[in-house]
Amino acid sequence: MASGFFALLDDIAMLMDDVATMSKVAAKKTAGILGDDLAVNAEKSSGFIASREIPVLWAITKGSFVNKLIILPAAFLLSAFLPKVITIVLLLGGLYLAYEGAEKVYEFLAGHKHHKPELLSQKLTEEEILASENDKIKSAIFTDFILSVEIVIIALGTVIQEVIWVQILVVSFIAVLATAGVYGIVAVIIRMDDFGYKLISYNEEEKSLSDFFGKLLVKALPLVIKSLSVIGTIALLLVAGGIFVHNIDFFHHLIPALPSILQEFIIGLIVGAVILPFVVLLKWLWNRFFK
Repeated sequence: MASGFFALLDDIAMLMDDVATMSKVAAKKTAGILGDDLAVNAEKSSGFIASREIPVLWAITKGSFVNKLIILPAAFLLSAFLPKVITIVLLLGGLYLAYEGAEKVYEFLAGHKHHKPELLSQKLTEEEILASENDKIKSAIFTDFILSVEIVIIALGTVIQEVIWVQILVVSFIAVLATAGVYGIVAVIIRMDDFGYKLISYNEEEKSLSDFFGKLLVKALPLVIKSLSVIGTIALLLVAGGIFVHNIDFFHHLIPALPSILQEFIIGLIVGAVILPFVVLLKWLWNRFFK
C-alpha cells in the first residue's frame, strides 16, 4: 500500500517536472506574441480619463479570461481527436503573424501614422463616455481573442507530442500567464504618467528629485509604448518565420547558412511581404462591393 502511494507521488513529481520543462519551452515560443499582445493592449488601454483607466483595463482583463475559457477546451479537443489540425491552425496563425508584422514594417517605411487614441473629455455626458468605453473594450477583447488563439496554438504546438495531461497543464499555465502577466504590466505602463504627475506635484521646488523622476516618467510613457511596438513587430516576424522553418521542410533548407534567428526573421518578412498585397486587395474589394 505504502509502495503504491510513493509510486503515485513519484509519477506526480515526474509529471510536474515535465510540465515545468515544457512550460519554459512554450514560454520562449510564445514570448513574441506576448510582446505584441503587451504593445497592442498598452495602446488600446490608454486614452481614457485617469479615474477610468483601471476599471476599463479590468473589464478587458475579464474578457481576456473568458476568451481563454472558450479557446482552451476547443484546442484540447482538437489535440485529442484531430491533432493534425493543430499544425494547420499553427501555419495559418503564422501567415497572420507574418502579414501583421509586414504591415507594420510597411506602415513605418511608408510613413503612415497611427491615429492617436481619442481622449475622453469631461465635456462628454456620462452616457457618451460609457458608450465610448464599451466600444473600445469590445474592440480590445476581440483583438485579445485573436492573439489568444495564436498564443494557445503556439504553446500547444510545443507540447503536441506529450500526453494530454501535460498539454493541459502547460498550455493552461501559459494562458493564465499571458493574461495576468500582460495586463499586470499594462496596468503599470498606463499609470506611469499619472504617477509622474504626482511626483511633480509632490513639492513646490522646481528642480527637486521628485520633479526629475516625475518628468522622466511622463516623457517615458510614449517612448515605452513606441518601443514595445517595435519589439513586438520584430518578435511577430521571428515567431512567424520560426513556425514556417520548423513545420515546412522547404523553408527549413531555404537559407541554412544564416544564423537561425536571422533566417526566421527574413522568412517571416518575405512571407508577410507576399501576403500583404493580397490582403490589401481583399480589403479594397470588400469595402468597394460590400460596404
